[in-house]
Amino acid sequence: MLLCGPSGSGKSLLAARSGLPVLRLDDFYKEGDDPTLPLVAGSSDIDWDHPDSWDAQTAVAAITDLCRTGRTEVPVYDLSLSARTGDETVDIGRTPLFIAEGVFAAEIVTRCRELGVLADALCLSRGPVKTFRRRFLRDLKEGRKSVPFLLRRGWRLMRQERTIVARQTALGAYACDRDEAMGRLAAAAAGRCESLRTAA
Repeated sequence: MLLCGPSGSGKSLLAARSGLPVLRLDDFYKEGDDPTLPLVAGSSDIDWDHPDSWDAQTAVAAITDLCRTGRTEVPVYDLSLSARTGDETVDIGRTPLFIAEGVFAAEIVTRCRELGVLADALCLSRGPVKTFRRRFLRDLKEGRKSVPFLLRRGWRLMRQERTIVARQTALGAYACDRDEAMGRLAAAAAGRCESLRTAA
């Protein structure tokens, strides 16, 4: 189950409340000294909201491993340092469904579908003003970046939110609010469990 949406839309909170195992796709960001990182147009700021700031190939490989073997090795990423600080094992055992959540999840919808590992793809949408407030307070509390950077990024993302959601839905994610997303997650989990019982 892929879960995307603008930064601050509540993906991590929804994933945690679902009770399903979670793969954090934000841990697949490139490191801050990577020469391929994109810049915000007309600025020296790294554009962490551009898909090129993220390692899609490694993320897909981790998802595929989890679907086929139930475990995989993933990086541990510190957003405040823009760096990987280690590795950890994600083990979902025989759980029939897990959530892979992150701002770039929609970028891999087609690839996951082609590989036969996609149950559903959801895009959370809360509205630009609510998302701006939640994102800024979260990032400030967690010390992710400097305050000036967070304000510049937040203002830019607020103006772009409708475009971001439109892009993610065009890539194959279904736009919905938190309650509808929880319903679709529950339905997908129930369907997978039923399939396993039928096959047993």
